[in-house]
Amino acid sequence: MTAKVAFVGLGVMGYPMAGHLRAKGFDVVVYNRTAAKADAWCNEYGGRSAPTPAAAAEGRDFVFSCVGNDDDIRAVMHGSDGILDAMAPGGVVVDHTTASATIARSLYAAARERGLGFLDAPVSGGEAGAVNGQLTIMLGGDTEVVERARPVLSAYAKAITHIGEAGAGQLAKMVNQICIGGVLQGLSEALDFALRAGLDPAVVIEAISAGAAQSWQMENRWKTMVEGKFDFGFAVDWMRKDLGIAIEEADRNGAALDATRLIDGYYEEVQAMGGSRWDTSSLIARLRD
Repeated sequence: MTAKVAFVGLGVMGYPMAGHLRAKGFDVVVYNRTAAKADAWCNEYGGRSAPTPAAAAEGRDFVFSCVGNDDDIRAVMHGSDGILDAMAPGGVVVDHTTASATIARSLYAAARERGLGFLDAPVSGGEAGAVNGQLTIMLGGDTEVVERARPVLSAYAKAITHIGEAGAGQLAKMVNQICIGGVLQGLSEALDFALRAGLDPAVVIEAISAGAAQSWQMENRWKTMVEGKFDFGFAVDWMRKDLGIAIEEADRNGAALDATRLIDGYYEEVQAMGGSRWDTSSLIARLRD
């Protein structure tokens, strides 16, 4: 029997992710804080919307959420209009929000008290990955729940990895964002250096992308970085939120994150330049004025 699912949060990521679930034949109910967005989704995909997270979750086997931050997660999970108290025991909640490991562990415990499964399941791949159904998902939670959810998650994922216990998915996403920030800062400095040295960046990238310097960011972002085009992709505001979560966790576990703290400050400079919604590759902008 096809699983009954709900998707709460139809932002840049959630909208296409929920669409993939519907396209795979799942019975999908959606909720979004701005009702017009939910209506647009229903018009496009043919599912139905609910007036509250609780109404969306009622009678569902799986409920997926993808909202903004820890506070947003609390708002959709708890209370009379929340997901957790609306689901019948045996259901599974999968949270795709990039958030703290602390709230992931708290929600895992709250779900278990109600006889529910809970997975923290942040994703990587950006808007393009969500639209193309090619996301990477990092999971924290119980193995049995992961295996139950895997066939549904496959609707929009190319890779699904169980990292460990509750909170481990969020910790892995922090590692991901730390890596991306470092790669983009290095790429920004390298491209700026090449331009100031009078080199043709296209020729340089052709040469070095075949060697050890190769990265996804290099292959997919070098040209727009050189052209100063940043009106797409994963926003600087979102990256600063994610790096802030990682830095807070590092303050607890003792990791230094010296470069990450520096790069977070560089992103703050980009925000001051008016680049809050620019792609994260806009780090180069502060070097090119």
